Amino acid sequence: MRFKKYNLDKKILIGKKIQKLCKDKKVKFIVNDDPWLAKKLDADGCHLGQKDMNIKDARKIIGNKIIGITCHNSIKLAQQAIKKKASYLAFGAFSKTKTKKVKFRASTKVLNKIKILTNIPLVAIGGINSKNYKNLLLNNANFLAISGYIWNNKKYNPKKAVEMLK
Repeated sequence: MRFKKYNLDKKILIGKKIQKLCKDKKVKFIVNDDPWLAKKLDADGCHLGQKDMNIKDARKIIGNKIIGITCHNSIKLAQQAIKKKASYLAFGAFSKTKTKKVKFRASTKVLNKIKILTNIPLVAIGGINSKNYKNLLLNNANFLAISGYIWNNKKYNPKKAVEMLK
């Protein structure tokens, strides 16, 4: 769940609905940036960017739940996250994206290098669509974060956009 511009009450209201949907579909529910909100919503975990709370403090809040860390395109950041026992490592953006402004462009080379160092799951983020997702999966991405292609697609509705990824 990634809502940057909503107030806390609205995040809680929407988050409760997403939590129920995720439980019904047996899908992990991860809250972006906010371990306190993840705890309040009984999420499966949270995702932390480099400017968010550190993983040690987040663990004190949510315990032994999933904590993913943004590593941009940096092996050094990935090594630090591995040492701090991150649940997964996120890299990106891999392509141009309108979801957020990005300073870092990741390449599949970083996924392949990191996979040699760890078996922690790797998540590819940013600009992923029906034309480039297979290459990321073939280059050691275990999971893909694909929001813009699904929710902001001018050609397909969300359901059809997801079907195009099969």
